[in-house]
Amino acid sequence: MSTWAAILAGGSGTRFWPLSTPERPKQLLPLTGDQPLLAQAVVRLHGLVPPERILILTGPALVDRVAETVPEVPRANIFAEPRAASTAPALAWAAHWIAKHDPGGQMLSLHADWAVGDDRAFRAAATHALGVAAEQDVLVTVGIKPSRNESGYGYIVPGKPSGSARKVKRFIEKPSPARAALLRRSGALWNSGLFAWSAARFLGEAGAYAEELAAGWAALTNGDAARFFAAVTPVAVDVAVLERTSRLAVVTGAFAWDDIGSWDALLRIRRRDARGNVTVGNVTLGDDVKNSVIWSESERIAVVGVEDMVVVRANGHTLVMPTGHPDKLKALVQGL
Repeated sequence: MSTWAAILAGGSGTRFWPLSTPERPKQLLPLTGDQPLLAQAVVRLHGLVPPERILILTGPALVDRVAETVPEVPRANIFAEPRAASTAPALAWAAHWIAKHDPGGQMLSLHADWAVGDDRAFRAAATHALGVAAEQDVLVTVGIKPSRNESGYGYIVPGKPSGSARKVKRFIEKPSPARAALLRRSGALWNSGLFAWSAARFLGEAGAYAEELAAGWAALTNGDAARFFAAVTPVAVDVAVLERTSRLAVVTGAFAWDDIGSWDALLRIRRRDARGNVTVGNVTLGDDVKNSVIWSESERIAVVGVEDMVVVRANGHTLVMPTGHPDKLKALVQGL
């Protein structure tokens, strides 16, 4: 039984402006180290899924840059989504392609813009999830034990045991800080977005439950991606399929995970100096700079007397903002 991977690599990454742009969004940036996030995602699959069985789903304008970033993945495996319609249509398209070319093939779904603390533990969790998916003929999600009371993530409340996995009792999306703390204490897991299933089983469940895709389903089965994407209602796979099916299980991944949703995330992921700062590029700091992210793509940045700040110089623009306000940055960039 062959294993395939579908890497979701769309999106514009507005929360990392001015470093990110529509032509070079978050997944193509080296936010956590020397390699772009997408390249790290492909390396993370080494030994589990070969490059020729990796599909990358992205926007039409990013195909060339994606191909340059991960040359080991065949260019024919880089799929340009005709329309940005969230994750359910993209994964249905990938699953249909896999089922057509490799009947019985299994499928991992992952995002290109994660920070993962232990690639070996990631592969172990993915292997476990694939095993459960094959043994029980179910869709499997990998949950992560929360390391903080995060209100920006989705949570999974596990249910009864099911072999080496557990049933999913319910999903809770972006709870309040108080509820996030309660969920963490009660054993709920972060919904990482790492999924495993057979392509055929996923198509069966999507066809049965994803009413948002129904108008385009005939086009999908006929291999007409353009008409399929034009007809569907944009919807996340969690909403369209996972929250509706009864064929769902969760396993726990024993690796650090972060979806890197804002500049603040770099304070959790990158190495800090003695005063708690993350610095990248041509940066000079005063002794009184604390708990800040300072990033320069080229020109020198000199910073004195600030705390809990983000200062970025990239692509001819400068950003100065306090930490803890990613939504305000997103609104600002949309206005620009």
